[in-house]
Order: sequence, then C-alpha cells, then structure tokens
Amino acid sequence: MIRFALALFLLVVPAAAHATDAGWALLRDGGHVVLLRHAMVTGTTDPANFDIGNCATQVNLSARGKQQASKIGALFAARAAPIARLLSSRYCRCLDTARTAFEIEPELFAPLDLLKSDAAEKAAQIAAVMKEIRAYTGSDNLVMVTHLENIVALTGVSPREGEAVVVEPQGNGLRVLGRVTF
Repeated sequence: MIRFALALFLLVVPAAAHATDAGWALLRDGGHVVLLRHAMVTGTTDPANFDIGNCATQVNLSARGKQQASKIGALFAARAAPIARLLSSRYCRCLDTARTAFEIEPELFAPLDLLKSDAAEKAAQIAAVMKEIRAYTGSDNLVMVTHLENIVALTGVSPREGEAVVVEPQGNGLRVLGRVTF
C-alpha cells in the first residue's frame, strides 16, 4: 500500500510541476488572462451577518494565506510576468490577496464576487466576466482575483486556494492554457 501511494505521488508531482512551468512560460510572454483564486482563508463560509463593506463580517485570509499572497507576488516579479490590469472581487479575501501579491490597488469588479444563487443573476455575472476577458487585448497580463465557484463555472477547473488558471476565449467559453500553483 505504501509503495502504491509513493508511486502515485511520484506520478502526480512531475505533472503538477510541468503544468506550473508551462503556466509561467505563458505569463512571461504576456497578453494572457489569469483567473486567480484568492489565497488561503480562515474558514469556509461567511457568517450570517456578512457585509461586503466590513471585513470583520467575512471569511478572511489566514496567516498562511497572507504568506501565500506575498509569495504569489514575489514569484510574479521574479519570473518577470508583467501585469497590465488587476481586477478583484469586492470580498476582502480577494482584495487582500490582490493588494498583498501585487502591491497595487485592484479595480473592484463586482461580477467576480461569489456567484449569485438566482440563475439569471449568476448568468449575468458570468457574461460580464466573459465580456471583460474577450475584450482584453493588452500585451501584459490581466489578473482577475476571484473565488473557486466562479473559476469552476467559467472553466470547469477546480483550483486550489492561491492557484492561477491561465485562460483564453474559445467559442462560447474559455480554454485553459495553463495553471500555476503557489
């Protein structure tokens, strides 16, 4: 059993490292859209008294999440991955990830907030994000800091906290070009 677990681990690690290397190559070249899931948090759901304008009423970055966000920014800088624009969900965990990682004030972009439960509102959010992605034509990268469920809805990919998914428009949806794990 231990041999099986070790063999499985050794098969997965090179694939993850390769995916990360390919993702960095894309980001160094610029001109891509990055969906970045916020860094590690303290809990799983926002409390009942949630207020979008009050971080004390939200799930926030943990100490490890703050370190992870710093690491994200350091690696973007060290790998010379240029950032043209930085958009973020209005949730504090996303804003803090963006501010800590990139040391600039992100543009608030409400469609990156947690997806609404109403089907029409959810569809409008996804359409607004897709419109922004399709409109992007810069030579540097566009980074959009958001939540797991948003990235899953847009790509079908389930990133870890602090993971970047590099995408491009394809047909009515998005094609995943690469991923970077921090």
